[in-house]
Amino acid sequence: MALAEAVRIEKRPWKVELINLQHILGHLDFVRKATGVYSQDVYNWSLRRGWTQAPSRVLPAMHGIIRLLHPRMVKELCDFWSIHRPDLVVSVIPHFNRALYESVSIALPGTPLVTVLTDIADHPPHFWIERQNQHFICGSDRAVTQALGIGVPPDHVWRVSGMPIHPRFYNPIHSDRAAERQRHGLDPDVPTGLVLFGGYGSSVMLDIMERLSRASLPVQLLLLCGRNKELAAALAKSPARIRRVIRTFVDDVTGYMHLSDFFIGKPGPGCVTEALAMKLPVIVERNYRTMVQERYNCDWLQEQGAGIVVPSFAKIAPAVAKLLDPAIYHGFRERIEMLNNRAVFEIIDIVEKILSSPRVLHYDLPLNKKTNSMIRMATTITSSTKVRAWWNSSTID
Repeated sequence: MALAEAVRIEKRPWKVELINLQHILGHLDFVRKATGVYSQDVYNWSLRRGWTQAPSRVLPAMHGIIRLLHPRMVKELCDFWSIHRPDLVVSVIPHFNRALYESVSIALPGTPLVTVLTDIADHPPHFWIERQNQHFICGSDRAVTQALGIGVPPDHVWRVSGMPIHPRFYNPIHSDRAAERQRHGLDPDVPTGLVLFGGYGSSVMLDIMERLSRASLPVQLLLLCGRNKELAAALAKSPARIRRVIRTFVDDVTGYMHLSDFFIGKPGPGCVTEALAMKLPVIVERNYRTMVQERYNCDWLQEQGAGIVVPSFAKIAPAVAKLLDPAIYHGFRERIEMLNNRAVFEIIDIVEKILSSPRVLHYDLPLNKKTNSMIRMATTITSSTKVRAWWNSSTID
């Protein structure tokens, strides 16, 4: 959605279609066949309950199932591309880029596949980056090194300045922050933390609020619970003495970030990048419960000097006390100002370059099981002027 909005803002002459891969391949989902629930919904359900280690533990099994279903997925995708015939395919999901590449190469020879990594780095093998003739857009030096390290040609690896986020995070906010804090029932002069754990919140938010209350720190909290009404009710009933504002799902996350001085949450690339775009130092947790693909995000955050990583949110009170030291806080803000992430707009420029460049097609793929014939082609293809770009996504939070 962020990339599609950037295309609209820049008035590119492209027809953009947002496609949910689950809608194409959902009937192959063995979890749904057994339970009636999509496997991605099970994933989201486990995150809502704070079981963040569960997805990491089942990752090898999930990759095994993907390999087992790979021929059927390629066939389904070939049928889809043959009907819709896009001029470019952009993937913003992990795990399925091999199937996407092979299906595009078979059904639409010469059509480029561009994978935008929405994690700061890859978690190999077979997570984001595959050794195949496609483009990869990377938001960190580490991701670039990973792509080059497995043999992706340098002219197919593109470096952008960070993770893509919605263009709304770059819009100036002109409201009176002190007056807005008062309108929400907050003290305009007390340091304010935004606590956010994705679209369904997390039970750890209750622990964070109570620990900061017991520490008697001069802070107040904005707690965004997403669609988790039970969590919001538990936060409201807590006897914690700290001043807080509790909200369920909101559309105006940027407005709440504007009212805040710092961010507390999980080390997800999206929420961390959004907080940094709003100039908020962040506090995140890294331990055995942290999802494997998000662990490097903590290292990156420390390398940038943009926040604090705690081994457990049991240490949240001393971390907040440290963050609010004026000299330390000022240092964080200075380093955050230097990041200048404009990735969502840079990606659109890269897509235009890929579409406007002559492309050499060369790949080796089996055509069918009967003959095991192989395609070996090399030809120059130019893009059309009226572009249909297909952005493939999933419903994972």
